[in-house]
Amino acid sequence: MAVVEHKWSALPVPHAIEVPDRIPKERYYDPAFYALEGEQLWPKVWQMACRLEEIPRAGDFAEYEILDQSVVVLRTEDLGVRAFHNACRHRGVRFAQGRGSRPGGFVCPFHGWCYGSDGHNARVTQAGMFDPHNLEPGDIDLVPVRCETWGGCAWINLDSGAPPLRGCIEPFATVHDAWRVESMRAEWWYAARLPVNWKVAEEAFVEQYHVLQSHPQLRIADRFPPREGADFDPATFVRGELEYLHVMSDGMAGMVHARDVEIAEAMAADVELPADYPGARAAWDRSLNKAVTVAHRSRGCDMPDISELEAQGYNQSMGYCFPHYFILPMYSSASAYRFRPLGPEETLMDFWSLTRYPEGEEPETPPVPERWEHDDPRWPPIPTQDFSNLPKQQRGLHSRSFEYMRLSERGEGHISNYQRVLDGFLAGYGYDKLLPTLAQVNVNPLEMPVLKIDF
Repeated sequence: MAVVEHKWSALPVPHAIEVPDRIPKERYYDPAFYALEGEQLWPKVWQMACRLEEIPRAGDFAEYEILDQSVVVLRTEDLGVRAFHNACRHRGVRFAQGRGSRPGGFVCPFHGWCYGSDGHNARVTQAGMFDPHNLEPGDIDLVPVRCETWGGCAWINLDSGAPPLRGCIEPFATVHDAWRVESMRAEWWYAARLPVNWKVAEEAFVEQYHVLQSHPQLRIADRFPPREGADFDPATFVRGELEYLHVMSDGMAGMVHARDVEIAEAMAADVELPADYPGARAAWDRSLNKAVTVAHRSRGCDMPDISELEAQGYNQSMGYCFPHYFILPMYSSASAYRFRPLGPEETLMDFWSLTRYPEGEEPETPPVPERWEHDDPRWPPIPTQDFSNLPKQQRGLHSRSFEYMRLSERGEGHISNYQRVLDGFLAGYGYDKLLPTLAQVNVNPLEMPVLKIDF
């Protein structure tokens, strides 16, 4: 079928999507389109600004940058979380950089203006030099930014009129509350500087169509159902499962945590499986879910029952939160991704490996990472394979022979879905129209079909 059956009326934005399974190429490099995103998207959406373990103590802060804006997220004296625009009220100097601790508040490095942790201006040096209208009380305090917490993270929104965070990130929030992601801690944090548009970067991770070609090591024959009439060997099946877990753990440097691989290996020595593939598949999954749950609870970790997650339909391998945050939970742990544009054809991608620790045994917070290039030899095998494709795609989009991406309606539908929600923001629609569509895309994007989206 050349064109999906869903009807869609293009919105009044440049390079709008007119046919849901065809995405115009200009959306991925046109400077005017990128500028419109900077005006209509990023200032109006909730963004994951930092993990809370980056700011564990009163006075700790973390800087979050999006396009030309800088926001300081601060742990207050009562261990709450607030955020402020990172601009001194005197001459606009950014008063905080990176991550650090300022229990007594902030001092502008240029002229020494001082601000408390509540944003109140505490001191103007040589105040007598200023006309009183430039020192009006309240007018010289730091400008606050909307800030809420969820899932072990601080989130910011530059739009003071946006709905509360929770309403904008459902059902993503409910699914990952069941996973108890708020009790996970970062084991490591990497960052990649990718020479592609931020949407090109995101879209490399929201479909499985690319897996067999780009990641041949994941095609482990013993994991696939046997051909009809072929003999089934449970021992061979178990070997295939263990090999897959090792590949995912080693290749993704944490997609499946090494502890969970050890649990699977110990379980495999004793597990008894039926002599048919469907029965063996179900018994293996059920046994491993139980073994992982029991093992981590015995360590004193805040661990959900994976079998209950399965029963609720929440045992999904990926969750997407519009426009830039992903959680990929597997067994006890998870990976998390965040994407931020650095230019029309450049993106910053953050990776976290999240896992569980008994209370009191949490590790030191990972440092703010160096930004590795896409071809840095330190990347694990699977990201290396993904990153090798992206610059080729970005360059290919400029080909005069190429007009639009042709999406698989059943396998790459999420790309169409979130892109049309993006058009809703670019068209200037209010949240009364946007919230229902956000609920359609804040889900597991893998194998998502093209949906009917109405504004």
